[in-house]
Amino acid sequence: MQASLIIGREQEKARLDKIMSSRQPEFLALYGRRRVGKTYLIRQHLKDSIVFDLSGSKEGSKSRQISNFFDEYLIRTQARLETKMPEDWHECFKYLAAYLAQLPPSDKKHVVFLDEMPWLDTPRSGFVSALEFFWNQHLSRMDQVVLIACGSASSWIRKNLINARGGLYNRVTQRIKLMPFNLHETELFLQSMGLQMPRYQILELYMAMGGIPFYLKEIEKGKSVPQLIDDICFSRQGLLSEEYGQLYYSLFKNAELHIAIIEALAKRPQGLTRSDLAQATKMNESHLTRTLEELEECDFICRYPPFLNLKKEGTFKLTDLYSLFFLKFIQPNQGTTKQVWEQLSKTPSYITWSGYAFENICLQHVDQIKAALGISGVFTQQSSWKFKGNDVLPGAQVDMVIDRADQIIHLCEAKFTKDHYAITQEYADKLRLRKSIFKQATKTKKAIFTTLLTTYPAIKNKYYLEDVDNEIPMEKLFAF
Repeated sequence: MQASLIIGREQEKARLDKIMSSRQPEFLALYGRRRVGKTYLIRQHLKDSIVFDLSGSKEGSKSRQISNFFDEYLIRTQARLETKMPEDWHECFKYLAAYLAQLPPSDKKHVVFLDEMPWLDTPRSGFVSALEFFWNQHLSRMDQVVLIACGSASSWIRKNLINARGGLYNRVTQRIKLMPFNLHETELFLQSMGLQMPRYQILELYMAMGGIPFYLKEIEKGKSVPQLIDDICFSRQGLLSEEYGQLYYSLFKNAELHIAIIEALAKRPQGLTRSDLAQATKMNESHLTRTLEELEECDFICRYPPFLNLKKEGTFKLTDLYSLFFLKFIQPNQGTTKQVWEQLSKTPSYITWSGYAFENICLQHVDQIKAALGISGVFTQQSSWKFKGNDVLPGAQVDMVIDRADQIIHLCEAKFTKDHYAITQEYADKLRLRKSIFKQATKTKKAIFTTLLTTYPAIKNKYYLEDVDNEIPMEKLFAF
């Protein structure tokens, strides 16, 4: 294993090592967003143990997929076993089972890696039923084998493998959902490429493309952040100038439905309820339910429950940072001349977007925020809160509430600034009023803390000292 080539992923590598030391057959479902590094993780960390490696072809026919299988089979067996093209998936897996059975005994497990498995399952191909028989009849008796089913279409993995109702019911023994890099892993990844960047600049890049390794590898040494974003996102040759459409159409059938939800949420970064989305997209209930589930499973959106679950509906937010950036800036400015970002980063739209993007990053780094608050061991629930107002109290909204089991609630306020922030009397009055409305509207008996999430530490003037209970600066978000 060449684990040293893999940046971060410590928990996932430890999990894989544990699976490889198991004394029973293992069926691992590995899934996660497109471009997040699933294939790289397996092929690097388990490269010395892989005895069969097949990747599905997008929109490939059944015959094309089977032909690809047979090509890999002939290479692995050196054409010493079957030499006749298999007619269907049942025969493919029959060949594979016989090949695995004749492998010499080893003190390490043999890995069968089926990458992009959802693409192998073409319409009426019989792939899933053949896979069921392959596992139940053969692999479930081979203690030395690990079957890894991998795919970016997370909804297919969950429906057909993890939550299968047929012959594969309860057959998956292990599952790993690979998430995008957090800020700590992103910093390590850039350092591995020889890039030593200030954390504020890393944060700027992260806000535009998220922690997707495939995107981050485009960052070049010796260029400023505006130059990098121009090259990667706005130039015609830039990887992210046209990634948006490919991203959704490669994952979902009827991707127009998914894009409709993404674009509705992009217009309302503070979030929309299910009812709001139904009205905005005009989808029927079944389509809306399925599409929301698929987008949430692939980490493009996230549902935040209302505080205390006083309502049935939570708030859906677009959490894929690249999609938000694309719709806000790249799409409206395609074909523009050079130095696009240098100009856009000085507009009011930039200020609005950067606030929402930074807030999203904070929501994705709750574990680091809890560690900075010294409450990693305390049970918490994260939610959003919105009060429309009544005859007594005006309306108010808190996008991130951390409700602690030890009788404390944090009302979090994210502030993205290029320098140290100075709280004004007006802003202090706003924080104080919001805290008061929250307390009276929710009737909570818990202590309420106002918590600032900042890029650089705020200036501790008299307004700060009077109205801010905690502050988590950007540096804490980079913690391991």
